[in-house]
Amino acid sequence: MVGGVPRTTVARTLLDLAAVVTPGELRNAVTQTEVLRIFDLTAMREVISRNRGRRGVARLRRALGEHDPRDERTRGKLERRFLAFCRRANLPLPEVNIPLIVDGLQVEADFLWRDARLIVESDDRRSHFTITAFEKDRRRDQRLKIAGWEVIRCTWRQVSDDPTGLARVIRILIARTPDTPTGRKHPYMEEKRPVDP
Repeated sequence: MVGGVPRTTVARTLLDLAAVVTPGELRNAVTQTEVLRIFDLTAMREVISRNRGRRGVARLRRALGEHDPRDERTRGKLERRFLAFCRRANLPLPEVNIPLIVDGLQVEADFLWRDARLIVESDDRRSHFTITAFEKDRRRDQRLKIAGWEVIRCTWRQVSDDPTGLARVIRILIARTPDTPTGRKHPYMEEKRPVDP
């Protein structure tokens, strides 16, 4: 009770949601609990165990099985959709929104396959098709190329309408031997790995 009003635990709230929202909305809710630092896997397993046969239990169990901490690092619908596309296409899962220092400047890679030295940027029209963003993206890509990274850009339409073609391109690029071998830093680049909170 809070101020005389009954309330449920986070785990029970997720179970209640599981009965009435779509699987995607439920996954987003689970991810949000991690963003808010209230994710408790033990409590969620206990609520599932105590409520067998209840509507939503199977969905919540499935959402927890599919939960990946990478999801909380995505920003916006296109990034979430791209990460889901990687799973569906059985691609190796990338690191998400990783800061890198390139030629003395910090840049952030939307999706990064470190061993393949591959970066995929997901571009939506709103934030990447202004004149300023267009110019900035090209300069950034050039710096990354000098530092030994292969950078490709994908759009909402590619992820939605041509996932097979996009998956083929990414698979080929991951399989290539990078110009700069893993373990030897390129002279223009330092890597900055995310710090766990």
